Order: sequence, then structure tokens, then C-alpha cells
Amino acid sequence: MRVLRAAPHRQEPLPLRESLNSMEFLFAGIGLVILLLAGDLLVRGAVNSSLRLGVPALIVSLTVVAFGTSAPELLISVAAILDGAPGLALGNVVGSNTANILLVLGMPALISTLNTSDCDTRKSYATMLVASIIFVAIAFVGPITWIHGVILLSMLALILGDQARQALAHRRSMAALENDLEGVDPDMPWWKIGLFLGLGLIGLPLGADIFVDASLVIARNFGVSDSVIGLTLVALGTSLPELATTVMAAIRRQADVAIGNVIGSNMFNLLGIIGVASFFGDIPVAASFVTFDFWVMLGATVLIAPFVFSNTRNMTRRWGAALCAAYLTYIWVVVHA
Repeated sequence: MRVLRAAPHRQEPLPLRESLNSMEFLFAGIGLVILLLAGDLLVRGAVNSSLRLGVPALIVSLTVVAFGTSAPELLISVAAILDGAPGLALGNVVGSNTANILLVLGMPALISTLNTSDCDTRKSYATMLVASIIFVAIAFVGPITWIHGVILLSMLALILGDQARQALAHRRSMAALENDLEGVDPDMPWWKIGLFLGLGLIGLPLGADIFVDASLVIARNFGVSDSVIGLTLVALGTSLPELATTVMAAIRRQADVAIGNVIGSNMFNLLGIIGVASFFGDIPVAASFVTFDFWVMLGATVLIAPFVFSNTRNMTRRWGAALCAAYLTYIWVVVHA
């Protein structure tokens, strides 16, 4: 994903400006369509591959799906450092993690209640919480250097190793699951599963790139400042793949894929993206992160604990509305601070 720089403002003739806006709206719509289709393909490919491998769908969503949907964050963070804007890399990750919990889980719950009581995500959630705390502790002594990057990537390697161990331990018949999931084909050939996964992993960052670039042009044509664009569209745009995937998972009533995608993406954002990005340059930590943004990210992480540890509580539409409202409030505070 490209990091767009502000161009000198030049007043265009009104018909030309309207024509440019119309084209950008068209591109934004195309980007959204690509995101939704790619999210659906990725969910279908992940769930069917889990059945063929005898691996729980949750583990697949914590790895393949989560890493694929975090591709935009990785691309924009590395590009930001290479372009001499390392603070954007940190803001992108922290903002995306907050959006992942409040919006990416809130919006699907608002559309269709997430049956989180049926999912056992306690261990992965606890791992995400510990990773978040360690990340914040490292950032407090910032800047984040390549040495910290080695620590973060080592933690990610340990988590992936544990996920692989669980996958091997859980290889078993998935017949009971086949009867509960909509659109599942236990006999789907591997070439088709690979095609679904490949198209999903390619389409998600592509759709996000098209949507964000078009949205940036639209915002600038309407006179919105670059700071507001960065705080809203960029952070939201890099979370669109996760949002598209969780919405499709919610529609297909696969809450384990939805919440596993968010947990996995957040861990990969903190440990993998910042870990890799730190090798391209030091990442400074602004005071606003220490005093506000880190605490919002941690607070949002703790906020979903009741849905993770309760066997009876589902993420209903009311809770979905509350999470979305919390995200909008956070954006309002950041913009008006």
C-alpha cells in the first residue's frame, strides 16, 4: 500500500473536479467490492482447508487468515519508514489494533450476533493480551530499534510454534463441525482451496489499496486536512481486510474465524509488523501514544474479555453497536485533541 504525500493544492475547474470525484467514488466502490469478495474467498478457503487437514478453523484463522489480512498494515508501515515517516508505522499499528477490536468485531456483531460462547479462544486471547502489554512496555522505553524487533519476532515465532503444536495435537475427524458450518465442502479439492486462499490473500490488500487511495483523493478534493485523513482513512483502510473477513465470517455464522482473525491480526501487527519494520529504521514513540493511544488499545483488548471467558455470553447486536460507538468516540477525541 502506498503512503501518499500531500500535493500542492490547485483549484480545478468545477466540471473537472466533479468528474474526478465521480471517478474516485467509482474506484472506492470497486475497492470495497474486491474486499468483500476476497474476504469471502479467504474464509471459505481457510475453513475448508481446516477440514481437510483435520485442524480447527480457529487455528487456521489465527495464522493464515490473520497474516493475510494484516498485509496492508505491513506494507504501509515499511513504506512509511522508508519514506522517512516512522511515526506513521507505529500509529498505523496501534490505530489498526484498536479498530480491529472495536469496529472489526463490533460491525459484524451489529449485522449478525457473534456466537462467541461457542468459541474457545481463551488461550489465544491471553496470549494477545500478554503480547500487547510487553509491546507497550518496550515502547515506553522507546524508540523501538532492531534489537526490540528481534525480541518481538522471537515472541511471534514462539506463538506460531505453539499453534503448530496445537494443530498437530488436534488432528481428528471434523464430521461434527461439517454439519454446523454453512457452505462447507469437506471434499473440496486442494487446488480449489489454494485458489480461494490465494485470491483472498491477493484481493484483500489490493482492495484496501484501491479504496484508501481513492478515499484520500476524495477527502483532499473536499478540503479535508492530511492529519484528519491519516487519523481516519489510513487507520480504517488498513483494517478493512479484517473487517471484510469478519463480516463474511459472521454472515456464515463462523464466529471462531471472526474472533480468531482479530486476535491473530492484532498479535501479528504488534509482533510481526513492528518487528519487521524496526529493521528498516528506528521507530520513535510520541508522547501522545504513551499518554492516550496505548491505553485505549489495551482498554479495548480488556473490553472483550467477558465474551472470551464466558460460556454463555454472545456478542449481540447491542454490544456491536456499543463497540462501534466507542470507536467513533475514539476517532472524534483523536481528531479534536
